Amino acid sequence: MYHYYWNDWYPVWGWILWFGIVFLLFSSIGNWGYSYRAHQKYDMHPRKEAIDILNERYARGEINREQYGQMKSDLTKA
Repeated sequence: MYHYYWNDWYPVWGWILWFGIVFLLFSSIGNWGYSYRAHQKYDMHPRKEAIDILNERYARGEINREQYGQMKSDLTKA
């Protein structure tokens, strides 16, 4: 007969220990991946819409009122 250090449950505790280590490893990697993707998503500059760029150009005086009205109507039709 084999005698283990503590009792007959010793091999089971070994499997539970290894399962816990593997679980912690995978959950740590998953958490790192999720937080990395979340930071990539929210740290990027927001994408500007065409109407926002048009409004900025008009505010800076790059285009006049007629051009602004024409371009805005073209954008809203599309």
